[in-house]
Amino acid sequence: MVIKESFELARQVYEKWGINIEEVLENLQQASISIHCWQGDDVKGFEADASELSGGIDVTGNYPGKARNAEELRQDLEKALSLIPGKHRVNLHAIYAETNGEKVERDQLEPKHFENWVNWAKKIGVGLDFNPTLFSHEKAADGLTLSHPDPGIREFWINHCIRSRKIGEYFGKELGTPCLTNIWIPDGYKDIPSDRLTPRKRLKESLDKIFSVEINEKYNLDAVESKLFGIGSESFVVGSHEFYLGYALQNNKIYLLDTGHFHPTETVSNKISSILLYSDRLALHVSRPVRWDSDHVVILDDELREIALEIVRNDALHKVLIGLDFFDASINRLAAWVIGTRNMIKALLYAMLMPHEYLKQLQEKGNFTERLAVMEEFKTYPFGAIWDYYCEKMNVPVREEWLKEIQKYEEEVLTKRQ
Repeated sequence: MVIKESFELARQVYEKWGINIEEVLENLQQASISIHCWQGDDVKGFEADASELSGGIDVTGNYPGKARNAEELRQDLEKALSLIPGKHRVNLHAIYAETNGEKVERDQLEPKHFENWVNWAKKIGVGLDFNPTLFSHEKAADGLTLSHPDPGIREFWINHCIRSRKIGEYFGKELGTPCLTNIWIPDGYKDIPSDRLTPRKRLKESLDKIFSVEINEKYNLDAVESKLFGIGSESFVVGSHEFYLGYALQNNKIYLLDTGHFHPTETVSNKISSILLYSDRLALHVSRPVRWDSDHVVILDDELREIALEIVRNDALHKVLIGLDFFDASINRLAAWVIGTRNMIKALLYAMLMPHEYLKQLQEKGNFTERLAVMEEFKTYPFGAIWDYYCEKMNVPVREEWLKEIQKYEEEVLTKRQ
């Protein structure tokens, strides 16, 4: 009763500005977040001959109860999804193939190795996205893959990416929603290179070969993801922002921005409107870098709100494919999923509850005083009451009540895993 009463009071506050709350909640319900599976097992995967984590990726912490196999990972994901309002997606890496203990090289992966994932996705009604895994492998041990000077190694990874796109196509056909297949590589050098151009030429040639295999965009969408630096590639990364932005625009591919892949003071929110001027679609991996690309759990900070504002105020919710990418093993892994995803949705709701047209008019008129005043006042408007109502309407726990569910699950399920 208190939630309903608070909602009605909040509705009146927002409707004074012409904001239709029912329409807002209907639009919010259509927002689909791609939730990354690798938070649940610390990016280990299920390969029969799994290598140590590499590619500049590091997962810190040793919280008990991580998923040890695909069944446990799906169980954990399902529990997390039950605590998040709306219908969302699950994002897989190639290392999450199920091969029944058989060693299957990555350039030999097939749709059959992901049948269990597809059947599960059908059962719970989610779409699937995909990523080839170009790290944690002996052929990536020196930090180079698609830009490697050895043509044999390049060919291996080219074939892996082609296979991955075909798996993405399989997901799209089976689930009736296109799969976003995103290519990210760790390639780069620890120290200052003597030649930046040649590795980038090789990467371009490799991508051209990968995308020469035509796949219907009805089923699979191709994306490329940039990075500024990483552990072991502090001085130079082949697939930089400029490289992939140019490649995506020239080849009609989706460009993916990861919020942790830029300078610490550089914001992804500021890039969204520029890219949407030249591209019909854009993809995001929303993370939280702390001093470096450390992939902390997403919180409702200024940059997350600004990302959501840029998407909503530019009417781009249907153009921007939002995914998450963080891995924290220092806290309950399911709680990390729930906190991060609910915050992303909260940010979108916050953005939908702003008088964007009025604020745009103020800017056009040069009335910067009122623009700033209104934007600041809206920060303390009662959007929390709208959020609580939305959660109740979507039959998920309100406020921190979801944590009790996680604590119960930890006691009954996670603590029993050794």
